[in-house]
Amino acid sequence: MKPSIGIPENKINFVIDLLSEASANEVTLYTKTRKFHWSVSGRTSMERHKLLDNHYKQLQESMNTVVECTGNLLPKVINTMEEFGKLFTIIEHSRKYPSSNKMKKELLTDHETMIVVFRKSVDYCTKKHKNEGKVDFHIGLMKQYETLS
Repeated sequence: MKPSIGIPENKINFVIDLLSEASANEVTLYTKTRKFHWSVSGRTSMERHKLLDNHYKQLQESMNTVVECTGNLLPKVINTMEEFGKLFTIIEHSRKYPSSNKMKKELLTDHETMIVVFRKSVDYCTKKHKNEGKVDFHIGLMKQYETLS
């Protein structure tokens, strides 16, 4: 059943595309954060381990929120690595284990990417079809990433 919420289908599809891109990036960021969590070593590894543990738990909550929101607009949401792989812009480097400082820089850059993704969604939802509910939703997600940065 298609939602009937006063927004034309083509505009709903664009919002779904934005949310799908966000989901793909969040899955990649979550996976990358878990990888870094499992890879920390050195004299400050316990603190970084705890920080990354908290971090990926927050990412998991955010992912669920985005996917559930997408599911409210569409009966089937993207949910396979193949589908995510076509949409993400955050890069995960296989078989590379950066230093602690590089990990921090990469994660900061990735969070900035997420902020840009959600800012683009806020701009679209504000200017194109004045969907206040989605604007608030995206602003909330953007703020979450700003506090994690």
